[in-house]
Amino acid sequence: MKTIEQAFNPIEPNYPFSHLGRKEELLFLDIETTGFSARTSNLYLIGCAFWDSDRWRLIQWLAEKPEEEVYLLDAFGAFAAKYRILIHFNGETFDLPYLLHKFKAYDRPYSFDAFESVDLYKRISPLKSFLKLPNCRQKTLEQFLDLEREDIYSGGELIEIYHRYAKNPSEALEQTLLLHNADDMRGMLSILPMLAYYDLFREKVLVKKAQANYYKDLSGLRHQELLMYLAIGTALPKAVSASARGCYFTGEGERGVLRVPIYEEEMKFFYANYKDYYYLPAEDVALHRSVAAYVDKEYRIPASASNCYTRKYSCYLPQWTHFRSPFFKRDYQSDEIFFELTEELKHDRQAFHDYAKYILEMLLLKNPSLPPSSGSPQDK
Repeated sequence: MKTIEQAFNPIEPNYPFSHLGRKEELLFLDIETTGFSARTSNLYLIGCAFWDSDRWRLIQWLAEKPEEEVYLLDAFGAFAAKYRILIHFNGETFDLPYLLHKFKAYDRPYSFDAFESVDLYKRISPLKSFLKLPNCRQKTLEQFLDLEREDIYSGGELIEIYHRYAKNPSEALEQTLLLHNADDMRGMLSILPMLAYYDLFREKVLVKKAQANYYKDLSGLRHQELLMYLAIGTALPKAVSASARGCYFTGEGERGVLRVPIYEEEMKFFYANYKDYYYLPAEDVALHRSVAAYVDKEYRIPASASNCYTRKYSCYLPQWTHFRSPFFKRDYQSDEIFFELTEELKHDRQAFHDYAKYILEMLLLKNPSLPPSSGSPQDK
């Protein structure tokens, strides 16, 4: 087994490490294997990046022969004991289960329970559609941030290179193996700013200013919208935009804007307990039985779910779910629901904070990403 430790100079990420923990507590982890299954493949390289006094350093353990994988496990286990937070990319699906299986196979009691696990893939992958990414491979995220890497190989392509190295070691093959792992580690640090998008949906949303705005569409028709100017807690590394049901979000740096349509029209509030109401066809309104009892029978009929409503002309804002009550609809069959923009609501600052957060969450859920991939070595 070879142990290589060296100074490590990744692009210092513009992301507050305090969101993860103290730098001295962080340990970045990436492994290289000859296959996906721990039962039938070998572990040949473990890399860790860590903060040492005033700079990042990289340590790598390389198995010169497949049977040396147990030495890698022992070296990693001893080294990692002084760290508290383990950061990896898709490690909860692949790296950590793989290592645990190998520890068990060599009768080495080991557990990751003492670590706080931060899986960058799991945090970022649900944002794939929101960020308009083709996939959430690490290299794709690096490209999104306009980062370049020196390594040109995938994890799958390195399997054959390692087999060649184990049979006939050479400096060139060794450097190829080490470089790929080093670039994965460097990339993990460099894509930390992607967590700002994750934070966007977890932190409190602060609306600095809310105002109504009028505009004309391409047909010259006049419309009204609610503009909410947001203060974003963690600066976004690149501008992003998203839309759904006429709502638009744009965010860049520490600022964001939400544009939400305001509908000024007549809508209906439907009573759930329609059996307690009568419907008056001539007036197109439902009245409670206690009141409708004074209306001549020829002018009233028992209400049904579809006509048990009261009509109101007002200004309304959209909602996907029952975010705010009472909720209104255009008609009984409609799937779209709204709530009234009342004078009281216009002066409720907390309500705007809550509504902005709700809209962001709905934009995220508009097109949820696919479940995580299998997490094979080729996926990075």
